[in-house]
Amino acid sequence: MSEWKGKDLGTQTIAYDEPQAILYALAVGADAADLDLVFEERLRVLPTFALTLAQWAPDALGSAGAFDIRTAVHGTQRLRVLKDLPRSGAVEMSARVAEVWDKGSAAVFEVAVESEYFEATWSLFAPGCGGFGGDRGPSARKRPETSPDISLTVPTATNQAALYRLLGDRHHLHIDPEAAKTAGMPRPIMHGLCTLAAITLPLASSLGAHPADLRELEGRFAAPVFPGDTLRVDTWKDGEATLFEASVDEKPVISAAQARFA
Repeated sequence: MSEWKGKDLGTQTIAYDEPQAILYALAVGADAADLDLVFEERLRVLPTFALTLAQWAPDALGSAGAFDIRTAVHGTQRLRVLKDLPRSGAVEMSARVAEVWDKGSAAVFEVAVESEYFEATWSLFAPGCGGFGGDRGPSARKRPETSPDISLTVPTATNQAALYRLLGDRHHLHIDPEAAKTAGMPRPIMHGLCTLAAITLPLASSLGAHPADLRELEGRFAAPVFPGDTLRVDTWKDGEATLFEASVDEKPVISAAQARFA
């Protein structure tokens, strides 16, 4: 597996328009009253929209045969914003395999995407690909031992995954009950990136920030979220960043997470 490290995944230019950016905002929880997120005359594009534009990169690695796409899962996501996305336009991105970590029974592939607007890294957990004698890589950040500074309630909508998949991730697991059952789920699940992005809106509000001013975001997908679930998000201030963990019925679903707003 170590031969995949450094592999060039190519360059793509992805175009989008204002309706796509607005649909994205609605899909991650923006309200009709959030005019600067849903009205083209005042539009600010959410930084996490960039992750839908860059989805081709981890898909390209799976298509290249690095791992079994039927069993690999999205482990963590990182995003660093360099400058605001325009209301519409085209973004040129390059991608490569930045690291391959050996977890014993599995490998973790880190796919790095770079553009003038953002840098993003997907960590993909691939069962059956480990044991090649490589480095295990860093451990995930642990939950702070102190009580949360603030706890937020973040509802999800029953149609949220159906909306979000229109932005590009059309995996049947998120819409088809039969596909979900084949994957061992009782019903379709939320996209991890949708859940992570949805948290940034109320999180920004709790900090007196604007969600479009997000500059850094990171989170580990610990367990599935189902459309209609209500998240409890515990937060801790850590310098300029805010650490957070999301849970459903006391079970962590997003852990080792942090965000920073301008």
